[in-house]
Amino acid sequence: MTGNDQGNVPSRQRKRFPGISSRAYEHPADRSALVALRKLSGFDTAFKALSGLLPERSLRLLYLSDSVRVSDAQFIHLNDMLRDACYILDLEKVPPMYVVQDPKPNAMCIGLDEPIIVVTTGLVELLDEEEMRAVVGHEVGHALSGHSVYRTILLFLTNLALKIAWIPLGTVAITAIVTGLREWFRKSELSADRAGLLVGQDVLASMRGLMKIAGGNHLHEMNVDAFLAQADEYEKAGDLRDSVLKILNVLPRSHPFTTVRAAELKKWSESRDFQRIMDGHYPKRSEDKDTSVSDSFRESAGHYADTVRTSKDPLLKLVGDIAGGAGDLAGDLGGRLRNRFGGGQASGGKETGGESGGRETGGASGEAKSEG
Repeated sequence: MTGNDQGNVPSRQRKRFPGISSRAYEHPADRSALVALRKLSGFDTAFKALSGLLPERSLRLLYLSDSVRVSDAQFIHLNDMLRDACYILDLEKVPPMYVVQDPKPNAMCIGLDEPIIVVTTGLVELLDEEEMRAVVGHEVGHALSGHSVYRTILLFLTNLALKIAWIPLGTVAITAIVTGLREWFRKSELSADRAGLLVGQDVLASMRGLMKIAGGNHLHEMNVDAFLAQADEYEKAGDLRDSVLKILNVLPRSHPFTTVRAAELKKWSESRDFQRIMDGHYPKRSEDKDTSVSDSFRESAGHYADTVRTSKDPLLKLVGDIAGGAGDLAGDLGGRLRNRFGGGQASGGKETGGESGGRETGGASGEAKSEG
């Protein structure tokens, strides 16, 4: 397949986003990692050197020889969806897509030089047209963000770790890298879910697709609201032991849990950021080179701080309470030191709120101590 045909428009009227940057839909943690990697001097050179070790050419030949390539002659409906998705997200070169025989519903975007999209027969048979459109948009979002490069590295390192598992301590360093990459990749999946929504522009279809991936082709037996309620129950259920078990359960996974993905996507679909994109206000690819790494990290840090502050998870609530208590204690101690050693200068501060601030802070500190 070659360049995107500008005359090939989506089958129903959908908004298009000319020149959209992947930063528009990327999760803050995903975005900060990608911006840092793109700015890192010598990163491209290192990965090109590493690409000689990766079996990318072998993978391309494997899919070409033992799967079905989507085209104008094969899986025509998928080909139309793929071209539509590239048209909407303004991806100039349509990546090749292959369908492989596998009953497990799955899709991925891999490749160092150029992305390749692979979908399984299990996924094609499971989803209807609108649900599948969101999945194709999800994979095109991976391609636009450059996720395929890091996914390929993750697959390579995971396989390498398995091959050298017999060597004492041989997998320690690789396992640490793989664990870090998986944490990043789970966030990148949330980014790609958002891209899928921008392409499909049907949040219910995106929800249905995630439900089917979790529960199979029994849509008449499932309910979107009840599915989202599971995510809420999962987040706040149990005690600290359950919080630790959640972490252990998710560590070996490359994708977040489906209920969590559904809840995250629903939340984003109702956000001001999403509405601004739909109204045509979004960062452009031409501005990517001017992106500040520090600003991206600050946004990521702010997101995690907000997550801790608003989370219903017992462990994160405890972290938030401890952080809040430490902040109150620090404020109370600072006020007492100013009052003790500030002398005449501090008296003016008292009149402008120094004492009342001290009482409020001290009260908050007292409450924190009584709860503890």
